[in-house]
Amino acid sequence: MSLVNSSTTWVPAQSIYCLENGRSSSMRSNLCHPLKNQLPISFFLSGTIRKPIFSCSRLSISAIITKEQTQEESESKSKKEVAFSSTSSFDFKAYMIGKANSVNKALEDAVLVREPLKIHESMRYSLLAGGKRVRPMLCIAACELFGGTESVAMPSACAAEMIHTMSLMHDDLPCMDNDDLRRGKPTNHKVFGEDVAVLAGDALLAFAFEHIATATKGVSSERIVRVVGELAKCIGSEGLVAGQVVDVCSEGIADVGLEHLEFIHIHKTAALLEGSVVLGAIVGGANDEQISKLRKFARSIGLLFQVVDDILDVTKSSQELGKTAGKDLVADKITYPKLLGIDKSREFAEKLNREAQEQLAEFDPEKAAPLIALANYIAYRDN
Repeated sequence: MSLVNSSTTWVPAQSIYCLENGRSSSMRSNLCHPLKNQLPISFFLSGTIRKPIFSCSRLSISAIITKEQTQEESESKSKKEVAFSSTSSFDFKAYMIGKANSVNKALEDAVLVREPLKIHESMRYSLLAGGKRVRPMLCIAACELFGGTESVAMPSACAAEMIHTMSLMHDDLPCMDNDDLRRGKPTNHKVFGEDVAVLAGDALLAFAFEHIATATKGVSSERIVRVVGELAKCIGSEGLVAGQVVDVCSEGIADVGLEHLEFIHIHKTAALLEGSVVLGAIVGGANDEQISKLRKFARSIGLLFQVVDDILDVTKSSQELGKTAGKDLVADKITYPKLLGIDKSREFAEKLNREAQEQLAEFDPEKAAPLIALANYIAYRDN
């Protein structure tokens, strides 16, 4: 049994077949998207998009948002109601509250206050600061889809959240995004200093793997090793770190295309969401074919998460988001609304949600209901 699936990264391609006019066309980037036929997701939109379809100045974006905000919010609310009606027999609110409480307790029990006090206080400050706990919930839901239990999945679920927290702590540093607000509170380095914030993030990263190895019960050693390999792969130089470094190196570059943006977010954001789902499937006892379907589901919702994040960044306030709103615009970063516009970005999000849920069609609807509801939650969340 292979430890990791090499398809988690994009593969080189010398040229692709242009869907618009039937001719061969070399791409600016030689990285192709893994979801379908090795083509970037952008090629499955209504047309191949190479440049922004509207002026991407701050004023133009603000004007669009101001003019259409009320109508868009009304439409979004309507779509959300329709989406959740398909799982109306499943009490998603109760599920979210129950799982969040379980995850929060497990995280608090895992990272105790001990010597050296400052490093553990820093770790706990960010880890226990709240948050949606989407990654651990996805991990648990994937495990339960195959007959596993919450307790079996919890060490892996907590590990995913520890690593996610580490990535936020490091992302907020002055050398990265230089942010002062996270989850409605001052960022870690603002409270504990940059040096401690870096070390606390490192400690969470290391402890995540220790926690999987020592706290996972009722799972074969072979599957635990596979979980460790999967998680390491999705956050390393071909996963989360790859997306982060390309993002950093892309700042100030004017001509960034959609496939380049997709590479960043498939790795920076989607990789850990994918890993969270796959970890749950592995410890839940899924076979390789089932894991493959869950992987495709997770990649779609992972990219969906970032598309929605980009939309919220320019349509919500800092108070509503619990973090600094509009910071990507200020930093002149390339985002989906900047390249596609708000409406096309929302269409793209809808498409990703549909494609994700198609991967669950062959599973027991009742057991798949939490994953379907979580996909809809990611698609229609407000913060």
